Amino acid sequence: MKLRILGLLLFVAVLALSLGACGCFQQAMRGETTPPPPEQKAVTPPEEKKEMPVGEVPTPPEAPPEVAAAGLADIYFDFDKYNIRSGDAEILKKDYEWFVSNSGRVRIEGNCDERGTVEYNLVLGQKRADAAKGYLVNLGVDASRLDTISYGKEKPADPGHDEAAWAKNRRDHFTPLQ
Repeated sequence: MKLRILGLLLFVAVLALSLGACGCFQQAMRGETTPPPPEQKAVTPPEEKKEMPVGEVPTPPEAPPEVAAAGLADIYFDFDKYNIRSGDAEILKKDYEWFVSNSGRVRIEGNCDERGTVEYNLVLGQKRADAAKGYLVNLGVDASRLDTISYGKEKPADPGHDEAAWAKNRRDHFTPLQ
């Protein structure tokens, strides 16, 4: 009888350890959910309908970029990426002109959409902020004028839960510092 109870306790202990090592179990214990896969349908304005190839994620809306109080425009990223796209490189070149005519410091805030764990999005947001900083430094901005921070998914620009909202939330925001 004692051997049977000991075997059962050993089985429960091994099961608990294996579940504890599973990232899914740890994620569930923190109250987080697994991110949904990116939606495959295109988000287009009502007056314009375009066919989107399957598997392609739509880019952020073509509305004018959000402009920070200092005259610096936000840049946006593709799902699960931190590389600077060509259109956003042009925005950073215009932001560089602000640095030429101003002496202030700026904080680059890396943001993500709501999908993914808190930890993953904090790392991705930091990579996005660092990518923008590196691009501006390569253009000639003094690195000491740029601070970076990641807010991950904690500061969404759009509280929605669809691709249009997520595209707006995958961004770097530029905030002037005193």
